[in-house]
Amino acid sequence: MTLFVASCKKDNKTPTPVVTAKAIASIGLYEVDTNIVSSAKDTINYKRIFIPITKVGTQTVQFYSVFDTGSTGMTIGAAGLLPKSMITSTGIKIPAGQDSTTVNGITVTNQTAIMAYGNSQSEIQEFGNLAYATIFIGTQQDGITTARIPIFLYYKIVDVTTGVTTYDHSNDVFGVGPGVSYASNLIKSPLSYFKTGTNVTNGFKLAQLPKSGFSIGGTFVSDLLTIGLVPDDLAASSGFVMHPLQYYSQGGYSPDLPVTVTYVNFNGTSKNLAATLLLDTGTPAISTIADPTAASNIAQLPVGTNITISTSAGFSYTYTSKKSTYITDVVKPTFTGDPRTIFGLDFFTDNEYLLDYTDHKIGLKNN
Repeated sequence: MTLFVASCKKDNKTPTPVVTAKAIASIGLYEVDTNIVSSAKDTINYKRIFIPITKVGTQTVQFYSVFDTGSTGMTIGAAGLLPKSMITSTGIKIPAGQDSTTVNGITVTNQTAIMAYGNSQSEIQEFGNLAYATIFIGTQQDGITTARIPIFLYYKIVDVTTGVTTYDHSNDVFGVGPGVSYASNLIKSPLSYFKTGTNVTNGFKLAQLPKSGFSIGGTFVSDLLTIGLVPDDLAASSGFVMHPLQYYSQGGYSPDLPVTVTYVNFNGTSKNLAATLLLDTGTPAISTIADPTAASNIAQLPVGTNITISTSAGFSYTYTSKKSTYITDVVKPTFTGDPRTIFGLDFFTDNEYLLDYTDHKIGLKNN
């Protein structure tokens, strides 16, 4: 009888409510294709994806930053954000005796640095200061405001290759890579600062970029960028193949992945090359295979060449080089000063990309 009563006893505990995980935001990006003519008189599809920036501090703006998985940290020109009297050709004026000043809700410090993009053959440098501000990213319909975060506020851009100096917003970069900036270890991806809710992981997911969206005038494509990763994104059933990232004392976690690159060499033989791969939305037109044994400093693979990358985690991707897109160069690292193989935006028109800031992993998914 005692056993019977015990087995039928009511449980008076209140059930724990189920909390549905929800991403922080889904934001649209602009896809732009600016056709350029190469030295060989070929038309090349020079693609870019931009994220709208509509407010910095208290200053309402309409800027478009390059969405860049190959770097970390937001850089933005000071023009239009600070009074003209504060911006000179040699730097941003901070009042004497002060380590910072706040204008339009933007705190500019006296800590200066140089941010560099590209390689030894084509390098862009930004000169500026560490600053802090809230940033409204996206449009009024889908946008979201960050916390007050560190950014890099530049006053001039120098094209090292041509020697041309400009003072505009032509090199605004929204770097979403892992780790921290080489310019300042206080600067990292703007997306990494968002506080997540229950069962939501700090990170983002980039949908496959529709090829039809790239246009001369630019096409707004909604919901390309999802901020915050829910359990379904990270589950094995999601289709994403996860790759743990390597940590370095300088720069922190690196976006570079160890891969095997397979392609047909210029002499007609198949080549398997152990490589370090950067998947870079900031590379607009030509992907590069870094090969220390290449016969020349730089040479473009013939149209119709198949290139395959594979990872030890089980991700594999093959594409075919074409005349105006999927263009691929084989380069000597001693020529570019960069030992990495770099795949640009063409990769992202065929695959999905995920970055988990919490567990330091990159997820790749074929489509």
